[in-house]
Amino acid sequence: MTPALQPMTKPVAKPETRPAIKIGHNERDNRGRYWMVTSAGEAELVYSLGEDDKMIINSTFVPIDARGGGVALALVTRAVEDARATGRKVDPVCPYVDRVFGRHPEWRELRA
Repeated sequence: MTPALQPMTKPVAKPETRPAIKIGHNERDNRGRYWMVTSAGEAELVYSLGEDDKMIINSTFVPIDARGGGVALALVTRAVEDARATGRKVDPVCPYVDRVFGRHPEWRELRA
């Protein structure tokens, strides 16, 4: 008599949960900044407002040890969402932001 086969059980992987990303924003005197604190320091996206209230994204910065984790993309996405919500066009002067715009055709109508 052969022993009854027992079903094999595999441990079920728990879905990875990430803490909510907290992005700060301030704007004053036709200049603005989005930022977030990472374990490696503060990351930021800096912009100015041009004619017709156009958002000119001048630069992004992410500390070296925080790069490659989606931090810069999160900052750009937030800036683009805010621009869309306020009816602004975006001029992506920063080379990184310009490349990201090229990868997101849904943002095309916002490019100044």
